[in-house]
Amino acid sequence: MSRFSSPDSLTGFVNFSKPADMTSSDAVCIVRGALSKVIGGRQKAGHLGTLDPLAEGVLPIALGRATALFDFLAFKTKTYIARFVFGSTTDTLDRGGKFSAKSGRVPTAEEIKSVLSKFTGEIMQVPPAYSAKSVEGRRAYDYARKGVEVSLPAKKVTVHSLSLTGEDEHGYIFEITCGGGTYIRALARDIAAELGTVGYMSALTRTSSGPFALADAVSVEDFRRDPAGCIIPAEYALAGLERAELDTEAEKRILNGIPLKGEWQEGEYAAVYGENGGLLGLGRADSRGLILYVRL
Repeated sequence: MSRFSSPDSLTGFVNFSKPADMTSSDAVCIVRGALSKVIGGRQKAGHLGTLDPLAEGVLPIALGRATALFDFLAFKTKTYIARFVFGSTTDTLDRGGKFSAKSGRVPTAEEIKSVLSKFTGEIMQVPPAYSAKSVEGRRAYDYARKGVEVSLPAKKVTVHSLSLTGEDEHGYIFEITCGGGTYIRALARDIAAELGTVGYMSALTRTSSGPFALADAVSVEDFRRDPAGCIIPAEYALAGLERAELDTEAEKRILNGIPLKGEWQEGEYAAVYGENGGLLGLGRADSRGLILYVRL
C-alpha cells in the first residue's frame, strides 16, 4: 500500500531543471505522470511561469494545494543568462524562428554597455508577436503564425539589473534579473533598436525563480529515478516571510475565516503556523486583519 493516503497528500514543489527543446507543459506532464503512479491517483500539478521551449533552467512546479500559490509566486524575481546576437533577427526573436531582417551592424561591447541603463528599472515593453498574450480571445502567436499583424500594447515591467558579462563566437552574454512577465527576447530586440540595428536571443538559461535556484534543481533523469524524493515542502516557498504562530483559539478562528487582529500592514503576507507547529498556509492582511489567503 502506498505511503501516501490520497492524491491530495502530495503538496509541495519540484524544483525542475527543464532542458532545452522541452515545453513547460511537457515538464508538468512528466512530473504529474510520475507522481500519479506513486500515489495511485491523479496528481494535481502546475508550473509557476512558462519557460520557452528553446530555453533551459529552473521551472518550479507546484503540487496539490501548493498550486494555489501561483499568484503569489509566479511574478517573483527571476534571473537569466542570455545570449543576444546583433546584426540579424528572426520573426520569433529567438533562434527557433525564421530570419526576417538583417542590418549587418554589430555593435561593440562598449556601445552596448552605454545603453543598458535605459533598460533597467521600470520600463515599458511591447510583448513579442509570438507570445501567449491574449488578443480578442486568441493567443498572439496564433495571429503571428498566420501572418496577421496585431497591435500588442506596451506593459510596465521591472528589470532590476542588466549587465553584459562576456561574449563568444556566437554573440554577447548578458545576466538579467527581472520581475515576472518580462520578455528577455524583447530586450534583445529593444537594445538592438536603440543601437540602430536588429537582434535576437540565441540562448537562454533561467538560473533562479523566486527562492528556487538552478544549483538545487533536479534533472529529468534524477526526478524519474525518485519522484517522491524530489518533493520540496510547501513552506520552502514561504521561508522569507514573517511567521505567524497561532495558539489553539487563534487557529480555530482563522480556519473559520475570521480575520485575526494585530499589527499587520494591509497587503502584508505571512506564513501561518498552527498550535502544533504545522504550516496552515499563506496569510495576507487586509483592512480587517490577517486572513488565511491560501490554505495548505
